[in-house]
Amino acid sequence: MSQQWRSSHALVTGGGRGIGRAVAVALTEAGATVTILGRNRARLDEAVAAGAAKFAEVADVSDQVSVRSAIEAAAAWQPIDILIANAGAAESAPFGRSDATLFRRMMDVNFMGVVHATQAVLPGMIERRRGRVVAIASTAGLKGYAYVSAYSAAKHAVIGLVRSLALEMAKSGVTVNAVCPGFTETDLLEGSIDNIMKKTGRNREQAISELSKHNPQGRLVTPQEVADAVLWLCGEGAAAITGQAIAVAGGEV
Repeated sequence: MSQQWRSSHALVTGGGRGIGRAVAVALTEAGATVTILGRNRARLDEAVAAGAAKFAEVADVSDQVSVRSAIEAAAAWQPIDILIANAGAAESAPFGRSDATLFRRMMDVNFMGVVHATQAVLPGMIERRRGRVVAIASTAGLKGYAYVSAYSAAKHAVIGLVRSLALEMAKSGVTVNAVCPGFTETDLLEGSIDNIMKKTGRNREQAISELSKHNPQGRLVTPQEVADAVLWLCGEGAAAITGQAIAVAGGEV
């Protein structure tokens, strides 16, 4: 990270585990002050105690009032210069059994969560003419996968938001981008692995192979690889990079 961002305050939603925690650690190690936001206070406090971040705030990203309150509290410590909108959830079901409630749930967390957090931080960034917004989307936002139509639709919406908002912000000093990981080694992925094992009778190694076959490199992505891409987008050298959806997926898309 450039010197410009060493005095920055970064907020990472879903920062208590997985990709969010890896991003929080990377930003902390680069010199930023990091606040992580999530629903599980115990998990957030453990991450802070471990040095992954300096502060933690509890909020459900699907609840606009909750998000605004948490971000106002975080900004009281120091204005927020970097937003990593990472919080998300994935559920799988055939389209015929994906009811309106499932679609709303996936949209509320994966898409509206990005909207709520971005709307909360953007006015201050615009006023200071300085900011980075990075949404953690997915390769599911760039292509389709069977049995995750609701999740994929939400992630496509995130990328549409990023591309449109980047144009609005083009002359403001704020960049808006998305990072799109392929299947990544996180506890969220464990649910998919368990689901494959349960439904197909395959063992764990076979289930992982089923997921990693999508990656031409024949492996799962690591959270650190995603964090490295995010860190670059937060730096001064990426000032001309905006409106992009960068895949971290071994050439899958």
